[in-house]
Amino acid sequence: MVKGDFGPHFEWGVSSAAFQTEGAWDAEGKGQSIWDVFTTQKGKIKDAHHARTACNFYQGYQEDIALIRTLNIPNFRFSIAWPRIFPAGVGRPNPKGLDFYSRVVDRCLEQGITPWITLYHWDLPQSLQEKGGWANRDILSWMEDYTAYVIRNLGDRVKHWMVLNEPTVFTGAGYFFGVHAPGLTGLRNFFPAAHHAAMAMGRIGRLMRSEVIDARVGTTFSCSSIHPASNRYRDEKAAVRADALINRLFIEPILGLGYPVSDLKALAGIEKYMQAGDEKALPFDFDFIGIQNYTREVVANSIFVPYLRARLVPPARRNVSNITAMGWEVYPAAIYEMIKKFNSYPNMPKLIVTENGAAFADTVTGGQVKDHDRTQYLKDHLAQVLQAKRDGFNVQGYFVWTLTDNFEWAEGYHARFGLVHVDFDTQQRIVKDSGKWYGRFLSD
Repeated sequence: MVKGDFGPHFEWGVSSAAFQTEGAWDAEGKGQSIWDVFTTQKGKIKDAHHARTACNFYQGYQEDIALIRTLNIPNFRFSIAWPRIFPAGVGRPNPKGLDFYSRVVDRCLEQGITPWITLYHWDLPQSLQEKGGWANRDILSWMEDYTAYVIRNLGDRVKHWMVLNEPTVFTGAGYFFGVHAPGLTGLRNFFPAAHHAAMAMGRIGRLMRSEVIDARVGTTFSCSSIHPASNRYRDEKAAVRADALINRLFIEPILGLGYPVSDLKALAGIEKYMQAGDEKALPFDFDFIGIQNYTREVVANSIFVPYLRARLVPPARRNVSNITAMGWEVYPAAIYEMIKKFNSYPNMPKLIVTENGAAFADTVTGGQVKDHDRTQYLKDHLAQVLQAKRDGFNVQGYFVWTLTDNFEWAEGYHARFGLVHVDFDTQQRIVKDSGKWYGRFLSD
């Protein structure tokens, strides 16, 4: 397998996110995000880690972009911190915040790297959360104002845009399970947050397309192939319900198919938050869809899980030993299965794998990180992407998660996904063997 096997127009890149990398949590007028607040709450983050410094990308972006160039990576996906642009979420913008991203964009272009920007990667301004956050329908107008300001200032140089990063995760983990910011629980928070996130994709997509000449507008979804724990009917039905929640909840409304209520009756509760005209406003013809896959999930029926009536069977219960530091099964076929699944929808735009990667227990020995497991993980998953492409599925890009080890949300700094090792005490970077391999692969 060589780079040329994927064709001359295949998009290669690496992805990151503002909160996980930037640090400078209160620098130059930045407001607080929900994650700034969440990380101060006892027991929410492993070992009480926080992201006040993280990878210090805010100060060291030039060096990290130089690393991207050194590794022959042509595309860099990063996100914008909303509270860095609007400290209070709305109202008066912060010119210094915008200037930072303008410098990042310019440095990318100077290095021959194409910037791909995600507008929302989970760091909602805390001031907006105090008004209800994603559970408040006003989020649609708040995000429109934020988006308009960003694209009118960066749209002359940035043509690749993504609206949301993984709405299933930030609404589910943040507004139902409470394990991510803002730490809310229950359907009364989840249903409105989910509907407003679904509405935001089309609404913001239309705004970007109208304002940015030659814009390529996308959005991204987390996805995991769902396998029943057995061939028993009840486990197979549980897998269907889990698939409706994990993989279908957000993609189907934007394709004009509505919410998958027929396979997960509990989702009917979303209808309470729909207003006249919403059904027609949900669909949007994106230029591409980003899919983000790391593993599969095996699902069994469970009467003890309300609403879903399904539970995930962890790898250890299935005698699976090939797992990552996140406890996720290494299952490369999952990415093929998800490309195939998304391509089965009518009128599906082209797919780009906007995240794929793995955390392992890296060690630095003699100034090197020999992360064979990660290199093999990437090779095996890329082989599945190539097979999907050869089988006729419309997949046109692959971005590794991620460039540098960073703040991995509730896991703190324990889970290292980077192609580049970071010593969080000194901020020293060491390109891992996986990064060296990716650089060689992209140079062919």
